[in-house]
Amino acid sequence: MDNPAQYAQSPLSSPQCSSTTQQAHKQSPVWINDPAGTQAASPPAIKNTFDVDNPVTLYPGDCMDLLRAIPDNCIQLIVTSPPYNLGKAYEKRTNIATYYGWQQQVIKECYRVLKPSGSLCWQVGNYVDNGEVVPLDLLLYPIFTALKMKMRNRIIWHFGHGLHASKRFSGRHETIMWWTKSEAYYFALDPVRVPQKYPHKKHFKGTNKGELSCNPKGKNPSDVWDIPNVKNNHIEKTAHPCQFPVELVERLVLSMTQENDLVLDPFVGVGSTLVAALKHQRKGIGAETEAQYVAIAADRVQATWQGTLPTRAMHKPIYTPRLAKAL
Repeated sequence: MDNPAQYAQSPLSSPQCSSTTQQAHKQSPVWINDPAGTQAASPPAIKNTFDVDNPVTLYPGDCMDLLRAIPDNCIQLIVTSPPYNLGKAYEKRTNIATYYGWQQQVIKECYRVLKPSGSLCWQVGNYVDNGEVVPLDLLLYPIFTALKMKMRNRIIWHFGHGLHASKRFSGRHETIMWWTKSEAYYFALDPVRVPQKYPHKKHFKGTNKGELSCNPKGKNPSDVWDIPNVKNNHIEKTAHPCQFPVELVERLVLSMTQENDLVLDPFVGVGSTLVAALKHQRKGIGAETEAQYVAIAADRVQATWQGTLPTRAMHKPIYTPRLAKAL
């Protein structure tokens, strides 16, 4: 985890991302993840310094150093899950005021590098202090509103597994705050529609009688997402105790970006955001301080390029065990 104390002052000046530069990064790179086999035979190098033309940037260090190297208004999507200040192996627990100040500086830099059409998705859970639960989305909400950002959704991520509490109800959800920098934000619903519950249902009266009453492309996935978290039996499980499921990030990537857009994760961990970006022909950028996780992220990126990384398929039904028949 980055050291919160060092962010008392944060330089916010950086050169503008020029229209020429933005056009350049729209030109298609050589993608290895190509089912038709028409592209290059070997993956490009993973770069550790930022450039808009890098298919992948994986910075092994403090996210603020990476952010300062990115020009203004360059990133189409920022999606991340910051440390929750719980004292896990990859973070140092501190007082909540210091944690808030650190998050404020990181979020300000993220706002600076975000394009006017871009989205910022901050996925958080709870900070717990002596049994008292502090929802981090409520704690951090004023930081975003002070930047005049607009919340478009507060998405509930529901999952079936986690720690079992004995003095309160067990936590089985976290939140994704989706913020935009302007009213002219990009959003595409069709790529993330989910199967209709009644796909063949038709109007039974009126001028549309006999026609399908639902969208044949599928329905809006709503703001409650039931996606399994990555636990021991998950196909994507690595050494990281709190990794993103790729499917969660894919839904954000597909709905909020277009091909060759830049996707940034300032707390990239083992690289699930990079994987989701690359799977759908976007460029991935991330920072991580833990050397073990950087190495895992690099391996996962290489496997993604070569089409060998196992990931849980989007829209795969949640496994429900069969009950034994009564005797």
